Amino acid sequence: MTLKAEELARIAGGTLEHYEQSAAGFWRGTRDHDVSQNIAELLRHIEGEPPYTILDLGCGPGRDLKAFAALGHVAIGLEGAPSFVAMAREHSGCEVWQQDFLALDLPRARFDGVFANAALFHVPCQELPRVLAELHAALKPRGVLFSSNPHGRNEEGWSRGRYGAFHDLETWRRFLTAAGFEELSHYYRPPDLPRAQQPWLATAWRSRIRG
Repeated sequence: MTLKAEELARIAGGTLEHYEQSAAGFWRGTRDHDVSQNIAELLRHIEGEPPYTILDLGCGPGRDLKAFAALGHVAIGLEGAPSFVAMAREHSGCEVWQQDFLALDLPRARFDGVFANAALFHVPCQELPRVLAELHAALKPRGVLFSSNPHGRNEEGWSRGRYGAFHDLETWRRFLTAAGFEELSHYYRPPDLPRAQQPWLATAWRSRIRG
């Protein structure tokens, strides 16, 4: 199935509208979530001396932006929902760019790391190679991409007002490897639970230097 431009616009617009309409409730429901494991996983793989420049892709209301800044890093958020952009700027004090995942405008070789926590699963499969290539280009050589997505059996479509693609590990690996990344680690979350109770697949990747 090929999604046409108008369908992609509907996917992006409809998903962002869902978050826009539920912004206050989303913030109340997620502001106390502990993703310190994910933050630490990104940072431990970045080479060189801190502070690092981090892009928080899909930063939402700014919970993790604030955490990166508190650790002394230069954190920049990217978010498509206007209410989240305003919340993130106020909550974190960080720079936040308002951009749609399907229409990114990123500087080249700017970031030591990209933190995509509960974000990239909103990208339709046919657009994912392009989006990953744009993130690869935005990373410094040997920079690190961290992602955490709800995993599944490679189904794709609308769910509870949002569009999502739910990859298994092998499919996700194929996308990232083809985009020029090498795998550093993977694990399932929340920790210390049976796999059936771990809906999140977390992975860390290093950008390969292309000749």
